[in-house]
Amino acid sequence: MGFCGVTNQIGVLSYSHKTKHNNLNFNIMKTLKSILLGLALLAVGTAVKANNANDGTLTENHAINTYVDAMTRGKLQGLNDVLDQSAQFSMLRGKTVLSFSKKQMLDFLQANKNTEQTCTTSTSVVESNANIAVVKVDMKYEGFVRSNYVTIANTGNGWKITNVYSVFS
Repeated sequence: MGFCGVTNQIGVLSYSHKTKHNNLNFNIMKTLKSILLGLALLAVGTAVKANNANDGTLTENHAINTYVDAMTRGKLQGLNDVLDQSAQFSMLRGKTVLSFSKKQMLDFLQANKNTEQTCTTSTSVVESNANIAVVKVDMKYEGFVRSNYVTIANTGNGWKITNVYSVFS
C-alpha cells in the first residue's frame, strides 16, 4: 500500500509540474503574440501616417507664397501641390466672368513659366480660422490693380488653394 501511495503522489507531482510548465508556455506565447500584434499595429500606423503626412510644408503661408511666386515670378515649383484637385479660378473682366480649372490654369502658367510680372505685390488676410482662410493678393501694375481673393482650406492633407477670384480695378 505504501508503494502505491508513493506512485500516486509521483503522478500528481508529475501532472502538477506539467500543468505549471504548460501554463508558463501559454503565458509566454500570449505575451509574444501581444507584443507582435502591437508592433504590427505600430508599423502599419506609422506607414499610413507617413503616406498622409505633408511633413509640415503645406501651411497657409506656404500655399500663399507658392501662389504669389507662380503668379508674379513664373516660379511653378510646388504649385501643383498647393492647388486642390478641384481648385477653380474665376476672373471678372468687365461684366463677364471667366472660369478656369486647375489644369487650364497650370497649362497657362506653364506656357508663361519664368515670366516676371512688372508689379508690386501685397497680401492681407481677409478672414481666417482653423479650417479656411481668404487672403487678398494685390498685384499693382502701372495703371491698374489685379486683386486676387485666394481661398485656402485645411484639407487634412495640408492647406490647399480651393478657389481664386480675380478682379481688376
